[in-house]
Amino acid sequence: MPALGQDTPESLLPPGFDDPAPTPAPAPGPAPAPTRVAPPGAPVDGVTLPADAEPGNAAEGVQEQVAIDLSRYELPEFARHSLDRVGAFAAGNAAFPADSFGGADGRFLQVLMRRMDAPIASRWASIVLRRALMSPLDTPAGVNGADFAADRAWALLRMGEANAARAVIDDVDTDNYTTWLYQVAMQAALANGDPAALCPIADKGAAAIAQRGWALAQAMCTGLAGKPNEAGQAFNRARSGSSPSDIDNLLAEKVLGTGAQGRRAVTIEWNPVRQLTAWRWGLATATGVEVPADLYQTAGPQVRYWQALAPNLDPVARAPAAELAATAGVFSNAGLVDLYSEIEQGGDSGDAQTVARDLRTAYTDGNVGNRIKALRTLWDAANTPRTRYARLILTARAAAWIPASDKVEDADRLIASMLSSGYEAAALEWRGVAKRGSEGWALLALADPGGASVAAGDVTGFAEGGSRRKAQMLAAGLAGLGKLSAGEAQNAAAALDVQIGGANAWTQAIDAAGQRGDAATVALLAGVGMQSLSWDYVSPEALFHIVAAMRAAGMGNYARMIAVEAVTRSA
Repeated sequence: MPALGQDTPESLLPPGFDDPAPTPAPAPGPAPAPTRVAPPGAPVDGVTLPADAEPGNAAEGVQEQVAIDLSRYELPEFARHSLDRVGAFAAGNAAFPADSFGGADGRFLQVLMRRMDAPIASRWASIVLRRALMSPLDTPAGVNGADFAADRAWALLRMGEANAARAVIDDVDTDNYTTWLYQVAMQAALANGDPAALCPIADKGAAAIAQRGWALAQAMCTGLAGKPNEAGQAFNRARSGSSPSDIDNLLAEKVLGTGAQGRRAVTIEWNPVRQLTAWRWGLATATGVEVPADLYQTAGPQVRYWQALAPNLDPVARAPAAELAATAGVFSNAGLVDLYSEIEQGGDSGDAQTVARDLRTAYTDGNVGNRIKALRTLWDAANTPRTRYARLILTARAAAWIPASDKVEDADRLIASMLSSGYEAAALEWRGVAKRGSEGWALLALADPGGASVAAGDVTGFAEGGSRRKAQMLAAGLAGLGKLSAGEAQNAAAALDVQIGGANAWTQAIDAAGQRGDAATVALLAGVGMQSLSWDYVSPEALFHIVAAMRAAGMGNYARMIAVEAVTRSA
């Protein structure tokens, strides 16, 4: 069965910068008894194993039986994980401090994670939230450690971060699983297209949750273990009472048949299917069954991000999903470049191959004019706001290799492309080229970590020469970064109708968390403040508080990139 990832072919193009880091979530189980995760109102205790049998009476000549704890051999004491701190390290990314939630009540954090509509609007806010939720963090007071890990993983899954969610779940020993964690663990296995990941917990999950999905999981795992007869019997029991043509049963049977001596020929017909669920996507992906493109429209956008991360899918099929995933922080510039390198190596014709060739030219052509022309071709081919931003991410490193020159006409887009993936140093080389009042100038004013203060007149002048919405975001970002004095900030806010002085429960919470230095709490509250797929619904006031709180909590780099993204992606 497919694992979390696989070795990628050596890229033909240079690597990129950062590591990869109300929409209903897809139902995790088959109808009519789906395993849709419905977060419980309170944490649920884990599954208790049966107690050992009473020993016999030695006085009556029956030898006393000594109970053997087999778990000590499966997982020795030194290898056990504590629920006091749960999380995983990501290669190349520094983890958040273990106490990043500070003294926040765990129940308050649980409510925030469960109610947050994800994915969120900002690529950079998503990146910082992923790194926060994935890091090994202390379990806050008032919650069970396994349940809190499940909440973190469930939020990551809804963001499209299937790999990160699985890493968090894997840091909890199966002996400590709760009902809620079993439910989220099934979602994570399906999101990764890896039903075999259910096998270590299938029996205990079925005992804790009386739903058909877990009974089918037991049958699938028996088949994968090379026991076709037992698997067939378990499968027949699991599907009892449902239609023989039920798509969920058929997909489970197809997984079952991939085991040794499975010998099951199952044909999947999608015509009657009206809804794509996590169960259907995960099992179809695991068995190489192509999901019709129109079915993706019936699921949340996170399923497209899962598709982008699935290593066993055809690169050409993954490419459009990967570009969308990049705008949500799930895919990096390096990941996109590697994916299109693989497409070019495949030699197939089509739109993706054309993009791959243009990308090679943008990175490797010896003539600067040809490289700029290739960049323009890639940018102009995008026809929606999200794909336009995705192309900026795709070309970020290539843009960073263009020498700064006042003879280049696309300075604004080059600067935006570099900053989309965090190439601050390369972008700042264009300070002497970007014209005052241009979008490139505005982006550099936000990105410069040591730049001078900006006058309110410059901000209002930017509004006169371009978009008022972009100018509002610029004012909010500069004020949050402390690049406008108090008086200048008030003047710019009044001129552009930005209410940066307003207060409510959310602004008070994120401001206080920033002042305390609780970085993970700030990241979570920032996600709560950006619950939209589009920047059109993120207010300048929210941006001000997010940027200011991140800066106060020691995340100035993220604060600058979020402010830059706000101006870049606003209409």
